[in-house]
Amino acid sequence: MNSITDTIRQLGIVPVIKIDDPEQAVPLAKALEAGGLPLAEVTFRTSAAAQAIRNITAGCPEILVGAGTVTTTDQVDAAMDAGAAFLVSPGFNPRIVRYCIEKNIPIFPGTCTPGEMEQAMELGLETVKFFPAEAAGGTAFLKAVGGPYPQLRFIPTGGINPENIAAYLKIKSVVACGGSWMVPADRIAAKDFETITRLTAGAVALVRRCREEGGTK
Repeated sequence: MNSITDTIRQLGIVPVIKIDDPEQAVPLAKALEAGGLPLAEVTFRTSAAAQAIRNITAGCPEILVGAGTVTTTDQVDAAMDAGAAFLVSPGFNPRIVRYCIEKNIPIFPGTCTPGEMEQAMELGLETVKFFPAEAAGGTAFLKAVGGPYPQLRFIPTGGINPENIAAYLKIKSVVACGGSWMVPADRIAAKDFETITRLTAGAVALVRRCREEGGTK
């Protein structure tokens, strides 16, 4: 888990991807890599997710690919069988988390309350997703929980965009931010991978600029 978390921390952004056609997965992954972001979270919001992950792991082994929106043990198994390196869930389901821990599968479950955060820590997790970030209180909430839970790290996701990501990255407990603005579904469907590369490069440059200005730990 630590090596995966370290890689995500170094990159600063987790592109959250909804893909309908698995044949577009490899060109999409190559567009992300060309933009400087060799990372992808393919969400189980479509039936194409498992095959998309399988295609990326086979065609772009240099990409760190994970599965998102994992809410059942069947999806856990499907994601891992497809080659996912890590899992992300929208909420905190103790049964799913324990299932992953028992199988030594890296998972970043969603949390948005102190109770869920304490449950995650009780199970030995150090890094969790904070979702839905903006709707659940945003940066003010993360700063508030940083006092009682200084050891916990977060990947805020939900409502993150180029206008507010810097505010999140300035918070010590934030590992990286999840976002989809660099991988818009309509550009994926249109096979407009040139635009995706351009948007990704802009996102990577934005994170680099924040860090050069001393915005992150």
